[in-house]
Amino acid sequence: MKMNKKRGAVVVALTLATLLAACGNKASSNGTSTSTYNYVYSTDPDNFDYSVSGRATNSDHLSNFEEPLMTTNKYGEIVPGLASSYKVSNGGKTYTYTLRKGAKWVDNQGNTYANVKPQDFITGMKHAVAAKSETLYIVQDSIVGLDDYVNGKTKDFSKVGIKVAGKNKISYTLNQPEPFWNSKLQYGILEPVNAKFLAEKGKSYGQPKASGILYTGPYLLKNFTSKSVIEYTANPQYWNKKDVHVKDVKETYNDGSNPDALYKSFQKGDFSQARVYPNLPGYKDVNKKNIVWGPQDASTYNVTFNLNRKSYNMTDKKTDKQKQDTKKAVLNKDFRLAIQFAFNKTAYNAQSTGAAGATKSLRNSFIPPTFVQADGKNIGTFTQSDLHALGSEYKTMNLTDAQDGTYNKAAAKAEFAKAKKALQAEGVSFPIKLDLPEEEKQALLLNQAKSFKSSVESVLGKDNVEIDIVQAAEDKYLAGTYQAATGAQADFDISNASGWSPDYQDPSTYLDVYKPSSGALLQTLGMTPASALTSAADKADYAAVAKATGLDQYEKLVDQAEAIKTDTNARYKAFAKAEAYLLSIGVQIPVNSLGGTPSVTKVVPFTGKRTWAGAGSSRFDGVKLQAKPVTTAQYNKALKAWNAKRAEIAKEQDK
Repeated sequence: MKMNKKRGAVVVALTLATLLAACGNKASSNGTSTSTYNYVYSTDPDNFDYSVSGRATNSDHLSNFEEPLMTTNKYGEIVPGLASSYKVSNGGKTYTYTLRKGAKWVDNQGNTYANVKPQDFITGMKHAVAAKSETLYIVQDSIVGLDDYVNGKTKDFSKVGIKVAGKNKISYTLNQPEPFWNSKLQYGILEPVNAKFLAEKGKSYGQPKASGILYTGPYLLKNFTSKSVIEYTANPQYWNKKDVHVKDVKETYNDGSNPDALYKSFQKGDFSQARVYPNLPGYKDVNKKNIVWGPQDASTYNVTFNLNRKSYNMTDKKTDKQKQDTKKAVLNKDFRLAIQFAFNKTAYNAQSTGAAGATKSLRNSFIPPTFVQADGKNIGTFTQSDLHALGSEYKTMNLTDAQDGTYNKAAAKAEFAKAKKALQAEGVSFPIKLDLPEEEKQALLLNQAKSFKSSVESVLGKDNVEIDIVQAAEDKYLAGTYQAATGAQADFDISNASGWSPDYQDPSTYLDVYKPSSGALLQTLGMTPASALTSAADKADYAAVAKATGLDQYEKLVDQAEAIKTDTNARYKAFAKAEAYLLSIGVQIPVNSLGGTPSVTKVVPFTGKRTWAGAGSSRFDGVKLQAKPVTTAQYNKALKAWNAKRAEIAKEQDK
């Protein structure tokens, strides 16, 4: 899931989407509500068509409005949602779901529109294809006949493996067994659409307003005013309304210009949760006994290089020669690695977390090292071993979470010396100027950009590399970074506006996104999927970049891993090899994850939904609030109990 947040999808500013607050109607003894939750957000949603959007800034809301066939519980287990049960047959290739009785389509006023029917899931997929869903990649190669239907080889949807399998049943037949299939159901592309409502709305279907969609989930949209407020209210006809303890949600727009104000509001009893920032003056007033540090999650935020820059609306470059010299430098692997080795991620992260928490959320691989296991070992073990085998320059790279495994001044200087020699032979002049755009009001992100600039220039020398921080208004910044739809719209040389969280519980969910043929995150590298290109010139241009950077070889390694369908251990080790190659070419630099940051909260620990993959963690059903702030001791006790239960569940699943 493409992210610009917390969180994705997705990913809401990179450091602010988890800022939470509460105001109230049902008052507790100290005036703070335990039934209303006020949630600070920083990027407007722009599309409520859940079958189409892949951005976390949309799906974080939509996951509260729509219910998948299978959802998750607070331990991350996949449990029934709109489906009351399911069966697997045909050698693991056919999944048949029985729909829950009483599952209803509801309008934004809480009125019943219709019952949810099996045919609605077929309508949903047909609509997703017609609307060119951003998340087709999740299912296109999985479901029988879907790839042919998407590519126009057949116009007969009856040849697609999605069938009404009885009065209240829907089935999916896959090309190959996918043990992780149910984890894919967390995404809107596999959720139903009511055909009558879709026809009634026409082009206005999915617009970001309360009446733009129908609802099947725990909440209804009550109000959305751009750059002001988003409000939910509990769905009175939700099938599991007994588990909806927070009755109202209010998300207030926050431009990030005054993060210190969040704790001050929390102190006054207005907020139910707030990030705290050890580097800011207000931290002295924080009750240290109430600070909690959440665990890292499966999201990974990156610094990425624009490998084929075409847009220069945000630049400090003065001449075409500077532009061409930067392009040549960015295409040089040794140059990219020099930047990575010169990047002090600890100092960068400390701008948000303070020195005490500077390493707690650091990540050094794209796939979290504990995401899956092969032969009883974490996938990160294999990735690191394979990376070290690719060359001596990688020997010092440690992929373990929560430490800076790539900052190495000596390695940076050695890689840059190789790059400079090669680039000078191509006629490149120094210093290389790298444009790093940032939103002008996001104080913390600006501080992180300044930290990045300081560490890179101090290690490599400002006479060799200059990081030009280009400040821009929000709309201009987003258009050239996070919201860029194509590589041509990506307006930067280097950017920290890239993040990803898994769509399902398999390594392919991370590694597919950089495949030159179809990758969903290619625009963050200044590229466009080959499948979306029409002109021969564009295809040749992007193919040349893929070859120059090694992304063409990377795709072959990913395809080899994906071809292994039945031997999970072999599949995961093959993906580790592919990721090791991705890390070796340095087109993106993994930096950190969500979690590992300090906050104060009145949210009862571990009462909400949890998941490694999908949008389940963004849901408010199951969440409980308490009147007084959670203490560090309370949180740590709950974390210990939660981890113990997770371990117990894992043992049961291994039997």
